[in-house]
Amino acid sequence: MELFFDILKITLPSVILLIAVVYVVGGFLHNSEKRQQLKVAATNRQIILPLRLQAYERLILFLERISPESILLRANYPDKSGEQLHQELLQTIRSEFEHNLSQQLYVSIDAWNSVKNAKNYTVSLINAAAKEMGDNVSAIELSRKIIGMTTEMEQLPAQKAINELKSDIQTIF
Repeated sequence: MELFFDILKITLPSVILLIAVVYVVGGFLHNSEKRQQLKVAATNRQIILPLRLQAYERLILFLERISPESILLRANYPDKSGEQLHQELLQTIRSEFEHNLSQQLYVSIDAWNSVKNAKNYTVSLINAAAKEMGDNVSAIELSRKIIGMTTEMEQLPAQKAINELKSDIQTIF
């Protein structure tokens, strides 16, 4: 029995010391890992934040460019028919959207959905105006109809989406 207590006197402090060392080293490694994660997060923020801001800029520019007033100002349509203008407007919107498709990686899901909704609504508005005017109208008549339909609205979906993007940017900061 005395041998047991002698062994216990020698091993107990060693076990306690071992537990203390494991605890201290484990805490050190945990803190070191946390510091490393914070460094990586800071580096990611430095790289990703400019990309996110650029994505918001590009999407706001996209929304401005597809707003009916803006897209009609850029369209060259004095000698075109209403059907030609209709197709050109849709192709321009489609092309602009495809060009900015990758920006969805950097914005929130809600922001991206508002951009898609604004695009879809603008396409629907142009299609509705073209359908209402019929096939044998000039491009100028179709453009007047589109502008007339937009003036009846309180807020264009593109402007609403721009406001949502601006609000979303504020959450970044």
